[in-house]
Amino acid sequence: MQSAFSANRPALPRRFLSLHLPYLPTDRIARRDGGRSWRSGAPAEPHAPVAIVAREKSALRLTALDAHAQQIGLRRGQPLAEARAMIPALVSIEEDPAADAALLADIADWADRYTPLVALDGDDGLMLDITGVAHLFGGEAALAADIVARLALQGFAARAAIADTPGAASAAARYGGPQVVPAGEQAKMLAELPVAALRLPFETVAAMDRVGLKRIGQILEAPRAPLAARFGSRLILRLDQALGRVEEAIGPRRPPPAFIAERRFAEPVMHRDDIAQALAALAARLGASLEERGEGARELELALFRVDGAVKRIALSTSRPVRTPRLVGELFREKFAGSQDEIDAGFGFDVIRLSAFVTERIEPSQTDMTGGASGAADLDRLIDRIGARLPRSAVGRPEPVDSHWPERSVAIAPAAHAPVWEALPADEPIDRPLRLFARPEPVEAMAEVPDGPPVRFRWRRVLYLVARAEGPERIAPEWWRGGEEDQPTRDYFRVEDESGHRFWLFREGLYGRETAAPRWFMHGVFG
Repeated sequence: MQSAFSANRPALPRRFLSLHLPYLPTDRIARRDGGRSWRSGAPAEPHAPVAIVAREKSALRLTALDAHAQQIGLRRGQPLAEARAMIPALVSIEEDPAADAALLADIADWADRYTPLVALDGDDGLMLDITGVAHLFGGEAALAADIVARLALQGFAARAAIADTPGAASAAARYGGPQVVPAGEQAKMLAELPVAALRLPFETVAAMDRVGLKRIGQILEAPRAPLAARFGSRLILRLDQALGRVEEAIGPRRPPPAFIAERRFAEPVMHRDDIAQALAALAARLGASLEERGEGARELELALFRVDGAVKRIALSTSRPVRTPRLVGELFREKFAGSQDEIDAGFGFDVIRLSAFVTERIEPSQTDMTGGASGAADLDRLIDRIGARLPRSAVGRPEPVDSHWPERSVAIAPAAHAPVWEALPADEPIDRPLRLFARPEPVEAMAEVPDGPPVRFRWRRVLYLVARAEGPERIAPEWWRGGEEDQPTRDYFRVEDESGHRFWLFREGLYGRETAAPRWFMHGVFG
C-alpha cells in the first residue's frame, strides 16, 4: 500500500481515535517477566493478582491493578493492608512513573505509523487525529481493530474508540461506548455514559453524584447557568468540547511534517537493498509533491516501522532546499554509511515513511553553459554529504555577528543553516586576515614612536623585521555590553616583514591616556 499527502491538504471533517491502556503499569511488569507475547499463551494455572502501590499520606495504597485484581474486587486508592487482608496472595510492586511514561512514549512513537498527529492523553492513553487516513486501513472500524490487535500481540490490553471530538472519543474508549461513533451522533452516545466520562475532577463528579446527576443525559438539556453556578464552568466547557460546540485541539508529541510519502508492505522488508529501493520510490513521490508547490525540503526524516513495534528514525538537514530524488537518495546513503548503529530490521519493516518537516521556496537559478550547478551549489552539496556522515554540530561555517570587536564579529553556526556571505569583488583589498586567532598572542615589539607601527617584533621566539606597515585602525571596546568599560582601546596595524609575510598586530591601550606601557599582540596572519 502506498500513500502520500501534504499537511496543506483541504480540510476534512475531523475524526479522532482515543486509545486507552487500562493496565499499562501491570502490563509493563508482565512483559518484563513473561516477554512481549505473554498474553498469547494461556497460563497453566491462574496467576496471582498484581497491584502497583505508592505511598500516600504515610500509607501504601493501590494505584494500578491488573485485570485479575480488578475482577476480584480490588480498587484503586485502596490501602494495601486492606487489600492484603482480602487477598493474601496479592503481589504488590512499587510504582515507577518514569518507566510507565517512557513506555507510553514508545507506544505513541509506534502509533505514528497510523497518523503523524499523535498526542498523549493522560498517563494511560493516546489521542490520534485520524482525519482523512482511515480509508488507508479499510475504514474506521478496521483501523481501530488493527491498533488493538497489534497492541495485544505486543502484550498490551487496549481499547480504541473513534468519534468527531477528542472528548467523545475518550469517553467512549474509557467508559464502554461504541468503538466507532457515527459522525454527528456523539450526543446520543454520551447520554448513556456516567458524568465522569467528561474528564471532570473527582470533586465535581462526587458533588454531582450527591444530587443524583449520574448520567450525562441528565445534563444535556438542563439549564446551563445553574449547572455552572453550582459545579463550575469547567463542566460546561467539557460538555461543549465533547459535543463539538467548542473546538478542542490536541498537542501532537512531534511536529507534523509538511509533506509525507510512505509505503506499507504486505510482507515486511529486511534487506538494505529493499530499503534503498523503497526510499528511491518515496523520494520520487515526495519530490513530485514538492515540485507542485515550488518548494524543496530542508529537513527530512526517514522512519522505519518494525513489525514488533520498534521505530527507527533517521533525520538529516540540508544547506539549501532539495527535492531531486537522486540527491535525497545520496544524502541518506551517506547517512547510512556514517551511522554508528546498524539498522536492526528484526523481523522486518512493514511501513517506511519519508517526511519533509521544513520546506522552503526554490527560486529558479542560472546554470553554467554545460547545465551544471554553480560553485555555491557544489559547496552546499559537499556540506550536506559531510553533514550526513557526521553529527550536525560537527560541520559549521562562519556567520557574521553584529559586532566590531574582531573576535566577536564572526561565529560558527551549523553549516546547514548558516547564511552564505557575499563574495568580495576581485579588486577589493582584504583589510583583515582570513585566519584570526581565537585568542590574541602576546609579542615583543619595538616602535620608533609610542603611537607608531612596530619596526620589529618577536613572535613565537622568531624575530621579524618590518618592511611595510599600514595603520592604525582604532577599535574601542563595546562599552554598551556591560562589564567592558575597563578594556583598553586597540590600534591595529597590517605589517609585512622582509620575506613578504603579512601579519595583523595591535597595540593595547592608548599611550599616556590608558597606559604608560602599551602591550602588543598578534591577532592573525594574512595568506
